[in-house]
Amino acid sequence: MLHLISWCNKRWMPAPGSNQCGLFGLFLSTVSFIASFAGILVLYIMYVPNSSCVFNIFTIIWTAVLVKIMMAVSLHSKVNEGLLSSGIMGSYIVFLCWSALHSEPRTGKCYTEMKIGKDGNWATIISFIIAICSIVSATFSTGINNRSFQFRSDETRLEEDVPYSYEIFHIVFAVGAMYFAMLFISWELNHPITRKWSIDVGWASTWVKIMNEWLAFCIYVWRLISPALSRKQPANDEESPSTI
Repeated sequence: MLHLISWCNKRWMPAPGSNQCGLFGLFLSTVSFIASFAGILVLYIMYVPNSSCVFNIFTIIWTAVLVKIMMAVSLHSKVNEGLLSSGIMGSYIVFLCWSALHSEPRTGKCYTEMKIGKDGNWATIISFIIAICSIVSATFSTGINNRSFQFRSDETRLEEDVPYSYEIFHIVFAVGAMYFAMLFISWELNHPITRKWSIDVGWASTWVKIMNEWLAFCIYVWRLISPALSRKQPANDEESPSTI
C-alpha cells in the first residue's frame, strides 16, 4: 500500500512549485474519502443490528477516528502530504475493518447475513483472489527490493549481479505460503469444522485483521511524520552548541 500511495502521489499530485494540474488527483481523493465514510456507514448498517453489539460499534467508530486522524496529519503544514495518500489509505483501513467484522463467528446476536445476498461465496472467492495477487506482488517486490534489508549501503552492485536476493525472495515467499495456510485453518489449530466456503472465520482471524488495521495506521502515520522529524533533528543539533 505504501508503494501504491507513493506511486499515485508522484503520478497524479503536483509537486510544490510546479505547474502540473492536480484535478485528477483531487478527484481520486474525493472519491476515496467518499468511499471511506460511505463504507463506514454501510458497516454500521450491516454489522450493528442492535445497540448491544459493543465490540462492532467500537471497531467501526475507531476506524472512522483513524481515518480522520490520517486526514488531519496528511494536511498538517509540516507534513503537507495532500489528501490523495490519506484517502487511499483510509479506504484500505475501512476494507480491513470490513474484513475483520466479516471474519466474526457465524453465531451470536450481532451476526447478520449480508444484505446484498444470502450467499457469501462470491465474496469469499473474490477476497481470496485479491489476497493471492497481493501476496504474490508483495513477495516479488520485497524480493527485488532487497536493499531494504541491508544495514550497509556502501556495497557496490555489479552488472552481472541478479536484481534480487535469492534468500530474501524465498523467505518472503515462504512466509506468504504460511499466511495462506493460516487462512485455511482460521489462525487456530483447534478450529471447529465450518460450513462450505467458510475460510478465515473466527475470533482469532478477527483479531489478526484488527491488529493489521492498527499496524497499517501506525506505519502510515510514521511514514508521514518521519521526514518532518528528520528535518527538525539537524536544526536542533546546530542550535545546541550556541546555547551551551
